[in-house]
Amino acid sequence: MDSDSFVKWGAATLSRAIGWDVDLVLIESDVSATERQVDIALLHTAFEGVAVRRLSLRQLIAQVREARPDGVFVSTRGPVAEVVISELIALGEDRPVLLTGLPGISIPAKWKGVFLRAQADVFVLHSHREVAAYRELATEHGLEPAFALATLPFLATPDALAAPAAGDEPAPRTRVVFAAQATVPADRGDRLRIISWLRTLATRHRELDVVIKVRGLAGDPQTHHEHFPFDTLMTGPVPSNLRVATGSMAVHLGHAAGLVTVSSTAAIEAIAAGVPVIVLDDFGVDPALINTVFEGSGLLASKDELMRAKFRHPDPHWLQENYFHPLSDDDWIERSEAAFRTRDGGTLGVRPRARQSRGGMLRTGWERRRAFGRADTSTLGTVAFIIGTPLQFARRLARRARGVQTPVRAPIASRRLEPVESQATVRAPKGARHRTAR
Repeated sequence: MDSDSFVKWGAATLSRAIGWDVDLVLIESDVSATERQVDIALLHTAFEGVAVRRLSLRQLIAQVREARPDGVFVSTRGPVAEVVISELIALGEDRPVLLTGLPGISIPAKWKGVFLRAQADVFVLHSHREVAAYRELATEHGLEPAFALATLPFLATPDALAAPAAGDEPAPRTRVVFAAQATVPADRGDRLRIISWLRTLATRHRELDVVIKVRGLAGDPQTHHEHFPFDTLMTGPVPSNLRVATGSMAVHLGHAAGLVTVSSTAAIEAIAAGVPVIVLDDFGVDPALINTVFEGSGLLASKDELMRAKFRHPDPHWLQENYFHPLSDDDWIERSEAAFRTRDGGTLGVRPRARQSRGGMLRTGWERRRAFGRADTSTLGTVAFIIGTPLQFARRLARRARGVQTPVRAPIASRRLEPVESQATVRAPKGARHRTAR
């Protein structure tokens, strides 16, 4: 595990592997979750309150070599996953089974997600639609990763979390939660518009507690760099019932009358918890906004519906193909244990790499340094960084000189926006061999 979102996903996923003995390990990089983020991410999982060790890449590989686990669950960002998987495959015949996957909403299917994890033995996705889309994408590129289906691990718990303890009054549902994302929308003006809308909502509906729920505050490490954090943008007069908060999404949903987002897996969590949702379509419906998955859901709506607090429940026909399939359809544990048996029999093969780039060892060092940042203290990584940084800079200058521009794709649907003012070790059941995942 590395960043906060991967800590949450990895821990929640492995909580469902009943009978496995899991040792969680956080690998050091520039975006590794802080202790506070780890504690929040582990809430309501089987690992709540567990002390998570922090290891460098070198320490991780050394531990796997010594402990000889049956499996390693690589729950990290793509560049880190590629390096870790490659290093573990290099262990040879004694290598563990390599499990990985993509957390949250992974539609539209992206080649980079497959490209960086192509050598994994089990690749976890979360809906029939995702599995079909990624299988088609991999086939187009001549790959056949072992995709497996798992219900989003956050979906089984919110109802239980929202339920009051015996003798307690139910939590009042007066909260409107805006689920923020680091990169969607990316434009500062768009993010200011959202704050303006939420400010208006809070002013019109004083009975509501309006919360901008963020993964981290400005300066906290995150999976994706956030150029314009909401806590730094919310200036000027602020209604007393509008605030920015971190914390567990499940806890926020336990108080929620509605959830609003531009695109976030939190919308799926809210559906599971019975909380109505608005997915704002004011910025368009486009793969770049990661919101095309909500087409046909009945949840797409404009800020006007938000101002009226008219939250929605999803179309039942949309649910089964999109994250709400029967639990009996899940096969990731079955596929993982089949891979364990293949490993035990000495016939676990190695899937081909997707990366065919040139550069040899220097390229390997460069990718490692880019993945781990300052946490990479290897000589190869340092040398590659010293040589590669000026080359990369020169390449960018050359592209600008040639006038290379990235074409802008028009959104599938959009609305006119008004101006805005500045304002892990896994053990099998007793008597069986230990199974390991990290």
